[in-house]
Amino acid sequence: MLKRLVAVAALAVLALPSPGYAQDAAEITRKALYEGSLQAGLDANIELELAGDNAGNFGAGVIGFVRSIEMLAQALYRHGLAAPETGPMGPPLLLPVPVNPNPEPLDYAKVRGILEEFVEHMDGASTFLQSAGESGDYVFEIDLLKIRIDANGDGTSEAGESVGQVIARAFGTTPADFAAEPLPVAPGKKGAGDKASKTPAAPETPAVPEAIIGFDRADAIWLAGYSQVLAAQADFLLAHDFETTVNATFHRLFPKAGLPMQEFADKGMLMLDPQSDNAIADFVAAIHTINWPVVEPERLKRVLTRFRAITDLSRKNWDAILAETDDNKELVPNPKQVSLVPEGRVTDETVFAWMETLDTADKILAGELLVPHWRFKQGFDLKAYFETATHTDFVMLLTGYDATRFIKEGPVATAESFAAANRVFGDEFLGYVFWFN
Repeated sequence: MLKRLVAVAALAVLALPSPGYAQDAAEITRKALYEGSLQAGLDANIELELAGDNAGNFGAGVIGFVRSIEMLAQALYRHGLAAPETGPMGPPLLLPVPVNPNPEPLDYAKVRGILEEFVEHMDGASTFLQSAGESGDYVFEIDLLKIRIDANGDGTSEAGESVGQVIARAFGTTPADFAAEPLPVAPGKKGAGDKASKTPAAPETPAVPEAIIGFDRADAIWLAGYSQVLAAQADFLLAHDFETTVNATFHRLFPKAGLPMQEFADKGMLMLDPQSDNAIADFVAAIHTINWPVVEPERLKRVLTRFRAITDLSRKNWDAILAETDDNKELVPNPKQVSLVPEGRVTDETVFAWMETLDTADKILAGELLVPHWRFKQGFDLKAYFETATHTDFVMLLTGYDATRFIKEGPVATAESFAAANRVFGDEFLGYVFWFN
């Protein structure tokens, strides 16, 4: 079930209401997403929003979110992101970005620029989405697998750049695998299996089933929360000086981008073979160089602010979900609606457990509840870390010395702090985190 929940959430995050204006906004948004004409769709939805149509906010937010992902993918492609070679250590990492045979040079300044642009555009999308979540009785029906992005930046969005194909590559599957376990469709509507039985797909181009979700006001808030999840990660990096890590290890991810260690990625043998030995050496270098000075303390504080926004948006999301009386292909249903994930049916107990989890998370973010550290009886003050840390060394934090600055007396989180979540979600907790956000 964990894999199923994560897959549904991943599809919705990468992709993504209907009387009057809303119908226009929905059609504009679908056209932009399915054709990959994101900028045109964004501009058209902004015009609707300026004319007073809140559904235009939703369309602009969804397209802005996908456009942020597209721009990141183009930057990674531009500099030749590729699966690192590990030799017999294990299979290569599956990446959703095609390999660029002629990448541009990359350096630390450009890495920061890519992350800064990503944060800026995610925040822009979040502004639209949060406005869209304030009001509006709209539903945008979006087939997630049809959405396209121009991953290689050549100006066109090919069929191979659809979300269905990207997800298939990232999970190491094919479109046929989606067809083997299609998402449910509305009652009375022909599913992928019905279509396939009447019009068999050619063996070389397996049919991709429909994956339609009805995105509404609650989902605008849900996606705004995910924008903060992604922006927080980029902001955390940008708060630090991680140039040494880039110079010492990023040739593993960008093997032809002219990084300092590029020429030595497969030279020399220490124990096993050149590929494995160099991969191990670079892994050790990555750990060793994660001793990052904080160069933008306000940005590190903003990570904490984003985490607080995530829990706040999750509460607003559930307020909107629980107020719904329809049942239209719900991404996250209330207890009276049909779930897209039969194994993950939402009940009153599920909602209560999630709210309890949010309460615990808020106490941790406020410094009222401390994070346990294996070496100390006292707890680690996460709030103090984000607000006052001058550097981040993961090894020294884990082993204890750097943690001492943030260790203090007070209530420490235990399994009992998450008793409701443990009881209701059990081993599937991470799956629900991806699903509920």
